[in-house]
Order: sequence, then structure tokens, then C-alpha cells
Amino acid sequence: MTDTVLLWLRQDLRLHDQPALVAAAAAGAVMPVYILDDDAPGDWRIGGAQRWWLHHSLSALDAGLRAKGSRLILRRGDAVTELATLAEETGAGAIHAIRHYEPWWVKAEAALGERLVVHDGNHLRPPDSVRTGSGGMFKIYSSFWKALNQMLPTEDPVAAPDTIPAPSRWPKSDRLTDWNLLPVKPDWASAFGTAWQPGEDGAAEALETFVDRVDTYDTDRNLPSIDGSSNLSPHLHHGEISPRQVWAALSGRGDGLTTFRKELAWRDFTSGVILSMPDYADANGRPRYDRMPWRTGTAAKRDLAAWQQGRTGYPIVDAGMRQLWQIGWMHNRVRMIAASFLIKHLLIDWREGERWYWDCLIDADYGNNSVNWQWVAGTGVDSNMFGRIMAPLSQSEKFDAADYIRRWVPELAGLSDAAIHDPDAAGCRPDNYPEKRIGHREARERALAAATGV
Repeated sequence: MTDTVLLWLRQDLRLHDQPALVAAAAAGAVMPVYILDDDAPGDWRIGGAQRWWLHHSLSALDAGLRAKGSRLILRRGDAVTELATLAEETGAGAIHAIRHYEPWWVKAEAALGERLVVHDGNHLRPPDSVRTGSGGMFKIYSSFWKALNQMLPTEDPVAAPDTIPAPSRWPKSDRLTDWNLLPVKPDWASAFGTAWQPGEDGAAEALETFVDRVDTYDTDRNLPSIDGSSNLSPHLHHGEISPRQVWAALSGRGDGLTTFRKELAWRDFTSGVILSMPDYADANGRPRYDRMPWRTGTAAKRDLAAWQQGRTGYPIVDAGMRQLWQIGWMHNRVRMIAASFLIKHLLIDWREGERWYWDCLIDADYGNNSVNWQWVAGTGVDSNMFGRIMAPLSQSEKFDAADYIRRWVPELAGLSDAAIHDPDAAGCRPDNYPEKRIGHREARERALAAATGV
């Protein structure tokens, strides 16, 4: 009699380079299952934009599984409870899964005990295997990178099984459409589908496109007006492609390849940070910033709303926030500019912005999101000093964002390259574009004064 094993899928929605799938297929009849668990993560259950992506990614995965003689079982509820129920219903013994590092998944994996067989597969190297000389977890990225680099390159990716052994009987499964992951009234994700193709095929296509331009990544990634990003972040986050696949596919010389590989390593680093500091998305990495006098009240709420809507009067910030809303993604350089603006120009707690990004980003990642926000805020264990305040107007000009602004802030499309970065200073701000919420010099002085007592 063939044993039945469960394959627990989370942010690893792929068939290629899927160590848990390969091990499960070698152990018996495989029952792939995805559980939509909105309870265990608490406030960090997946946001609206990710739900759109998840719907399409699960649909694509199910199609891929069916082509190999299998299918995807969908359940909703507490993951530990649902897995136990499935095991009882099907007589399954072991549960195979790829290891995750978010605090709620760490807790769930521990609760499953010996029934769970975990595999490493979502990182270049298991983050908890990259240790300091004293055996601790790294808190400084540059030191982490040096240590990790000594452990690279990665092993070769593992091929997908030709077929997946199926059980004689399938348990009941939810219907994906009943989960209502897609927005309807209003359909605020209507433009997502023109910008993205969720699923393994979309990930492979994005990688193939990026391979041809990785050599120029070091410079092009900072220019919002051109397509210099890899566009792999949502595919990597949802596990539709593994870092090992990306690493193996890239070749080239120069700073572009090195810079991108460091970006891949940053993902590993942030997983290590949340493993050692699980509440990093809620707590300042430097406790002295608990005393920071963030603005609250009516005026601050109006400023926050203006930032969320892309109506701050700073074109580069507004372009980024509107891009975020329209396609669920924002250029990386602009993410930093927009985050810095909220924290230091508007003096609003970084956690407000972190939660907005969490809900709006298709690639929102617990580790990346929290570490990146604390890096910009200066509150993190490895971060910029708070006094380093990005100047959005000069950043916009420096990185040639004129066409980027024209695309996402159409009321400014008719302005010249010289005027579009700061229409107020050029004396040509259109009536339908807002005035600056606050001047740059005034904002800088207010931020530095607020940080004096910290």
C-alpha cells in the first residue's frame, strides 16, 4: 500500500526546484495543499494586492499540477488544525514543506512536531546557517554578505518531477472563487493584469527578460523612467521561482551582476533578522526611538492620506504612490524616496507606511518590508541615521525621473524636464496639482528638531 503524504504549500508556489515536492513524491502519493490562514498571522495576514496575485498564482499552480497527474487541495482556516484534519481524513503520515521564517509560520511548524518534514528551498542558503564567529545571527548586512558569499554559489536547481504520484481518493477542496480574493466593487486591481503574469510561467518569462539586461542593472535600477528592475520580486516572494534558479540563470560581468546578487542576498538577510527578532515589523530595532515624537492628530492624518493618494505636491513621491496603487508595485529607488518623505518630511511613524505598503504591494514580504522601512527610518539595527534625509526634488532630477512622473502623474505631463521635478519652484504648477504639504527646508528642520531628544 502506497503511503499518502501531504505537501504543504505557502510562499513556494512552484513545481521546479521544489525540494519539498521532490521529497514528497519519493515518499508516496502526494496530496498538495494550500491553506488560506488569516488567523495565525494576525495583523500580518496577506494584504489586498497579494490576494489578487495569490488567486492567479494558485490557479496557475493547480493547472501545472494537473498536467502532471495531480491537483491542488484548498482549505481555509488555522493551518495546523486543517493539516491535522486532512491527515486524519486521508491517513497521511508525513507533511513535507519548505521552511519559512515569518514568526507565525515558525510557530506553526513547531506545533506540527515530528509529522512535519521541512526542507530548505526559498533562500540562497538557510538564513540560520549563516552565523557570526560567535555563533549568533548577523545584524549588519555587509558582514552577512561577506559570510554568505563564502558559502556560494548555490547548489544546482532541482528539476520538477515528470509525474506526481496521486492518491486513490482526493479529499474535499474549497473552490478558489469562493475565497473572493479578487476585488470586485470597485475593481481597484483592473490594471494589475496588464503589468503582471502571476505563476511559474510568468516568473520564467521575467527571468528570461532580465538575463539580457543584468549587466546594466547597477545603473539602470536607479532610473525610474526606464525598465531597469528585474521585475522578479513578486515571483520570488510567492515562491514561483527560487533564488537558486535565478542565480543559476544569470551570467555576465561587471557591477550589474554583483549588485543584483547582493539584492538576492538581502532577502536572506532579512529572513535572518526576523528569525532573531520576530517582532521587527512592530518594534523599533533601536529602542531609543520609542521616544520619537511622531506627529498624530487631524493634521497628521490628512498628511498621511495625501501621501497614500499621491497628492503631496512632490511629483516623484506622488508618481510612486500612484504607481503603487495602480499596479501593486513601486520602483525600488522611489520606494525609498516615498518612505523617507513620510517619515522625515511628514514626521509620521514608519509603521503607518509599512502597513500601507503591506496592503498595496504584490511583493510585500514580512522580512523585507520591516527591515527596509526601519533602514530608511533610522530605527533599525542596520540602518541609515535618522538625520540622513533624502531630498525628493533633487533625487528626482538626479535619477532622471521626468518620464516616470509623466506616466503616473498625468496632470504634469505637459511640463518640461526642467520644470516637472518641482513645478512650484518653476512657477508652472497646474491648478489641478496640489501644493507641497510642507517645504523641504521646513520639513528637514522639523525632523531634526524632533530627533534631538531621542
